[in-house]
Amino acid sequence: MATSRTVVVAGAGIGGLTAALALAQRGLRVALLDQADKLEETGAGIQLSPNATRVLTALGLEQRLKADAVSPLAVEVKTARGRGIARVPLGGVALGRYGAPYWTIHRADLQAALLEAVRGSPDIELKLGTRVEDFIVHEHGVTVACRRGAATADEQGIALIGADGLWSGLRTRLGNEATPQYRHRTAWRALIPAEAVAPEFGEPHVHLWLGPDAHLVHYPVKAGALVNVVAIVGDRWTGSGWSEPGARDDLLRHFPRWRWSEQARTLIGAAESWHKWALADLKPLRRWGDGPVTLIGDAAHPMLPFLAQGAGMAIEDAAVLASSMAHTPDDVAGGMRRYEKARRKRTAKVQRAARKNGNTFHLAGAEALVRNLVLRTLGGKMLLGRYDWLYNWRPVPPKS
Repeated sequence: MATSRTVVVAGAGIGGLTAALALAQRGLRVALLDQADKLEETGAGIQLSPNATRVLTALGLEQRLKADAVSPLAVEVKTARGRGIARVPLGGVALGRYGAPYWTIHRADLQAALLEAVRGSPDIELKLGTRVEDFIVHEHGVTVACRRGAATADEQGIALIGADGLWSGLRTRLGNEATPQYRHRTAWRALIPAEAVAPEFGEPHVHLWLGPDAHLVHYPVKAGALVNVVAIVGDRWTGSGWSEPGARDDLLRHFPRWRWSEQARTLIGAAESWHKWALADLKPLRRWGDGPVTLIGDAAHPMLPFLAQGAGMAIEDAAVLASSMAHTPDDVAGGMRRYEKARRKRTAKVQRAARKNGNTFHLAGAEALVRNLVLRTLGGKMLLGRYDWLYNWRPVPPKS
C-alpha cells in the first residue's frame, strides 16, 4: 500500500468504516485500524434518517441494506399511559420530501454491510487487533505508533483520522483535555422477537412513549423479525462501557404501574435480557484537529441519543471529509480544516437539539401537559417539517 496516498483511520465503527469507503471512492488508500481482534456483531437498533441514508446510497450500499432495514410509516408519539399525542409521517412521505428513505436497522446489519464493502475494496487494508497509541507529524505526513499484542508497530500515512469514539484517546492527544460528562441518564436496550410482542408493535412504526423522568422507544429491525426496545431513565449510575448487563426488575421500577401503561410494562417484561449504558456527551469543541490529523463522529462531537443522530452525524462527517481531502490532494491539512469548518456549526446544533429533546421528553406535571398540547396542535406533518434542516442535508462540494 503506497504511503504517499494512504490515510490512516483509527477506529472501525460506523464512522471509521464509512470514512474508509468514502476515501477509497475518492481515490485515496486507507489503512483502517481497530483494537478489537474481531468486529463483533453486537449492539441494538439504530434509526437512519434521510441525511444518512443518502450518503450510504451514494456509497453503493442501498440494495444491501434494504434487505435488512425497515422503512417505518410513522413515529407514534404517546403519553406514558398510552394516549396518542401525535403521528409524524415517514415512509413514502419522508422519501418524497427528502429524496432518501428513513430506515430502522440493527447496528450489526449496518456494520456487516459496511464491513463487506470495506473488505471488497482493494484500496482499504483493515488491520484488527491494532491499538493506536500515539502519532508524530512530520514533513512527509504522519507516523502512527500502534501496538499489536505485545509487539509495537508503525503505520505511515499522509493523514490520520480519529474515529475512536466517545472516549477518544486521539482527542486527548490533540491537546483537548475536556472529558465527556455523564448526564444522569441511563439507557437500557433489548431485542424481542416480533411474535412475542403485541401485534401493533411489530408493525413498521417507531413508537415513542413520554413520561416523567423516563421515556421508551421501540421499532422493528431485522426486516421485521425483531423489535428493538430502548428505555432511557433518570439515574446516577456511571458505569463504563455500553453493554453492562441489567436486571429487568431494576428497569421496571422506573416504569411504575400507577404511571405507565400496562402495555408498556408488558413490553419491557417480554425481553429476556437487558443491557445498559450511562449517557454522556460534551459541549461543542472549538478545535477538532491540527495539521494532517482530525476527528470524526463521537470523537469530535459526542451527543446524547435523543435525536437519533449519533450514527447519522458520523456518516455525514465521513462524506464531507473525504470530499474535502480529495478536493485538494496536495493540501491535506487544508482539506481537513475545510471539513471541520463545514461540520462544526451543524454538529453543534444537533448536539444542542438532542440535549433539548432529552429535557422535553422527560417533563412532568403541567410542563408535560403544555408539551403534549403543543405537539397535538402542530400535528404530524408540521412536526416533520421542523426537521427539514436535519433530514434535507446534502453534501456540498467544498470551496477552495
